[in-house]
Amino acid sequence: MTHSLQLKIPATYMRGGTSKGVFFRLQDLPPAAQVPGAARDRLLLRVIGSPDPYGKQIDGMGGATSSTSKTVILSKSERPDHDVDYLFGQVSIDRPFVDWSGNCGNLSAAVGPFAIANGLVDAARVPRDGIATVRIWQANIGKTIVAHVPVTDGAMQETGDFELDGVTFPSAEIQLEFLDPADEGEGEGSGAMFPTGRLVDDLEVPGVGTLKATLINAGIPTIFINAADIGYTGTELQDAINGDAAALDRFEAIRAFGAVRMGLIRDVAEAAGRQHTPKVAFVAPPAEYTASSGRAVRAADVDLLVRALSMGKLHHAMMGTAAVAIGTAAAIPGTLVNLAAGGGERKAVRFGHPSGTLRVGAEARLVDKNWTVTKAIMSRSARVLMEGRVRVPGDAF
Repeated sequence: MTHSLQLKIPATYMRGGTSKGVFFRLQDLPPAAQVPGAARDRLLLRVIGSPDPYGKQIDGMGGATSSTSKTVILSKSERPDHDVDYLFGQVSIDRPFVDWSGNCGNLSAAVGPFAIANGLVDAARVPRDGIATVRIWQANIGKTIVAHVPVTDGAMQETGDFELDGVTFPSAEIQLEFLDPADEGEGEGSGAMFPTGRLVDDLEVPGVGTLKATLINAGIPTIFINAADIGYTGTELQDAINGDAAALDRFEAIRAFGAVRMGLIRDVAEAAGRQHTPKVAFVAPPAEYTASSGRAVRAADVDLLVRALSMGKLHHAMMGTAAVAIGTAAAIPGTLVNLAAGGGERKAVRFGHPSGTLRVGAEARLVDKNWTVTKAIMSRSARVLMEGRVRVPGDAF
């Protein structure tokens, strides 16, 4: 019997926001994986430890949740006015595929620090002390993200007193600007941000009913529904949803039929092969609840409540890209998100999620009867957890 040697691939394990992932420089990947395709996908699946029928990813770097089953590939950008190209791969836990259909807003916070530390940003653009501005090309969705990274003694600053609900320890604050976050694809209606041309739709879901829904392409395609319409209050934590197989099936049905309505897929059967997008989130007016950390969140602390699902499970906090969608929708009067927050014009909202609260801002304006958003802004943090080489069996890809 022959045995394959393990490859040693330079990699960094990083936390970004409330997610973790394995980061690579494109040039460090084996040649076959430096281009999109089956070899790259098989390599990343093996790195993370998928597919795993046990759902634990014991034989890989994944953490058996959607927030910790992630990979990032970075390279120096040749695009004008950009420093780094950022490609995100969401690795399925129990199935053999990598979803490249969207961005990870949380890991976006780690891109700037990684790029600075790994020579992907010109040294002349990094101050000795201060804030380094890193312009990122998000290759999955073709958008620009601007990261403002604190620098001390010429290196990224990782420690600090910025606290982010969903992350145990404080760290340095990284401000992210998601420029022109709306999708530029062709929509059914008057504007691609709202693919049907309406702020609120009647979404028919067989076996569930007809639900009011805001379907929006901003940050990441997202389906917003009212918590009360599906029997929830918006104060739920993970166990209330993730332990209920029937509830997860209903959310997946909503996601599949919403994806068809948004023009992301042609048939609901295609949804199984596109798990990362769209997201489903439910909203409710402010209410008091106890976060997963045990901290009390008062109704007066938030403008609205939001719970979102990622890769078929209720997220433990909030996906960064979904936060962009929340901020964008909240800024536009008449969406379900805006109405849950009390309606009217607003430039920022603080919403409650399972781990606590988060503030996100967005600049929206009405141009020729179409809503446009120039940017969405939020703060995150990032930290290197481990760096070195990840080992992968040589016959894995």
